[in-house]
Amino acid sequence: MSTNIITKEGHEALRQELDFLWREKRPDTTRKVTWAASLGDRSENADYQYNKKLLREIDRRVRYLRKRLEDVRVVEYSPEQEGRVFFGAWVEIENEAGEIKKFRVVGYDEIYGRNDYISIDSPMARALLKKEVGDEAVVHTPGGEVLWWINEIFYEK
Repeated sequence: MSTNIITKEGHEALRQELDFLWREKRPDTTRKVTWAASLGDRSENADYQYNKKLLREIDRRVRYLRKRLEDVRVVEYSPEQEGRVFFGAWVEIENEAGEIKKFRVVGYDEIYGRNDYISIDSPMARALLKKEVGDEAVVHTPGGEVLWWINEIFYEK
């Protein structure tokens, strides 16, 4: 199970998605289903079947978003976090091979569609938590342990 925390930006994105689905996408799809149903035989009506399936998917996502928005706790930046890796931090790390990665530690709901976000529940994030610039972090991966050094930590304020 994932940690029930989210950044302010992530919470706003989920709220906007819910708003879009409920106020625009669902009414539009409902109109298409009604129109397609009016054409008669539904068993061979591709428009009806496709839009009916889409409507079920929208409803499922709306239910999920409503529940999730109730369950998550928004965590905002606090000055006490400065200089160490906590939730919401942007982190730059480097390994022995000189490979550099830069990402933000965020909630589970925020990582999709983003290459530069990692979940607070990921092995990488867990290894980095509470560390400071210059610290080593040992990340346990399926391929074994990997050593990373923290180059930079900053927060969006």
